[in-house]
Amino acid sequence: MTQPNQPEIRELGIIGDQRTCALLDKKGTIAWYCPARFDNPALFASLLDTEKGGFWEIEARSVFQKRGYLGRSSILRTKFDTFTLTDWMPYQDDALEGVCRLISESHVPVTHRIRFRDNYGLGEVGIEKQDESTFLIIGDRKVYLLSSSHSIRYSGDEIRITIPPQEVGWVHFSSSRKHKGGITSELIGQSLADTLHSWEERLKIIDYTGAYAEHILNSCRAVCLMTHAPSGGIVAAATTSLPESSGSGRNYDYRYVWLRDSAMIASAHIRAVGMVEPAVKFLEFLEKAKEKNHDKRFVPFYDLGLGVAPPLEKIPLRGYKGEKPVVIGNDANHQLQLDANANVLLAAKLIYAKRGDKPHWKTVHRIADFVADNWHEKDHGIWEEGIEQHFTSSKVIAAKALEFIAVHAETEKQANKWNEAARQIRAFVDKHCLTRSGAYAVYAGSQHVDVTAALYPVWLFCEPNSPEMVATMQEIECTLKEGELYHRRLELFDSRKEGVFLAASLWVAQYYVMLDELEKARRIIDAALEFANDLGYLAEEGNVATGEMLGNFPQTFVHASLMGVIVDLNEAEKKRM
Repeated sequence: MTQPNQPEIRELGIIGDQRTCALLDKKGTIAWYCPARFDNPALFASLLDTEKGGFWEIEARSVFQKRGYLGRSSILRTKFDTFTLTDWMPYQDDALEGVCRLISESHVPVTHRIRFRDNYGLGEVGIEKQDESTFLIIGDRKVYLLSSSHSIRYSGDEIRITIPPQEVGWVHFSSSRKHKGGITSELIGQSLADTLHSWEERLKIIDYTGAYAEHILNSCRAVCLMTHAPSGGIVAAATTSLPESSGSGRNYDYRYVWLRDSAMIASAHIRAVGMVEPAVKFLEFLEKAKEKNHDKRFVPFYDLGLGVAPPLEKIPLRGYKGEKPVVIGNDANHQLQLDANANVLLAAKLIYAKRGDKPHWKTVHRIADFVADNWHEKDHGIWEEGIEQHFTSSKVIAAKALEFIAVHAETEKQANKWNEAARQIRAFVDKHCLTRSGAYAVYAGSQHVDVTAALYPVWLFCEPNSPEMVATMQEIECTLKEGELYHRRLELFDSRKEGVFLAASLWVAQYYVMLDELEKARRIIDAALEFANDLGYLAEEGNVATGEMLGNFPQTFVHASLMGVIVDLNEAEKKRM
């Protein structure tokens, strides 16, 4: 059996239903799909191992021409010279939950070639015929339904469905089996129309018309696709183990809900398009997760069942382009990450300002108390490295978050506690967190700087032209810049051996917007967007020399940063008019 090629990350498109998603390339091959939930075991995982992983390939004598989404939906239409492929996941339709693929009339035969492999490719599936066009796919934990407009053939673990010339054909894979009456062409057509309508309704709130408007829409779509509607959680990315650098082993599972990432995403959504509901749902997610796990404090991330994400486990797959390890789970949940908690407070501040009331205040004030009580502790910082230090960025955002949320305190005692903690943090930063040259240090006692400092004036901790910020940015420009973009500073790994960090590069652009150096900000934004694919999606990092996208995909943290700087740039340009 011939194996599909692993696609470049840049070639990946996404369809989804706000429960999970599928990633497919420009040839129409689905290379990654976790049924029913983002963090479930993958049924199609050729993205990480072409020999073991499952896939869903489209075979035809044809040439790719272009692809794009229908309107504001997540319905992906791929045009070849001989036919058009339309892919979608029925949106909030329990009966038809799964993947729908529609082939237009063609003058050549078009064949679906499918190999199901359970548990990331480590488990086999059973195939059971119901009738000529309906088969059961029997996994370790679940039974799925495969239906088609045309007859289904199989040999071994390979399924083939051929759509003859001059005929329209569809295939539906269901992860629910809730539809009892059989799948028909009428149902497929209705699902397409309903899904288009539902997505248009979902994203109609987007009325942004300023600079980079297309990228605001693309980023909003990316974030919505990575949102798990049943829980309110927003996953960091759809994938696991896409490498950040060659041969380093720095591969991670991003299919979980990080406090930091989700809070920054929620804040960006509010600022860019006024979308408050997902941010409120995120606070609800945190409240429920804490109750379920009886946590004394919030851990850095949770799974989509509101549980503590599982510990890291290596699984025997070849890896993307041979880069190992392939991992599921994540071991960073024991870490103290003060900035993650503080970012939740920043999101809450925006929610409260927008709504005029204070949903989930109990959760918010507990987080504020935790930050006020623990700011003096060493933590693992924004980059979640395996060391503890007094990271300056953690202190800075803690101070500003407490000052912001103190405005909403319900008692004078509350407000005084939070403001006093913020005052003490500021004094600590002034005394311990500056380098000999007067720049903001990575951590207390360090003589190095990190690109995270570009956010300090954005968080309103200091003025962008303060002596400390000027010294910091001069050092960043000298030591962390590559081309027009920027690396982060890591303590346990040479960050020059990984790609430029796209979110952090966009923070630098945001800093230059605050300085009113808008042309420089645009150059950085444009350079970052060189790493967006044809559908507007961004991975975590980029290789400046090769143009290669690096890291897990699509990275919601990056899309949030892009929305943030675009909004600020647009406001700054309006003021110039």
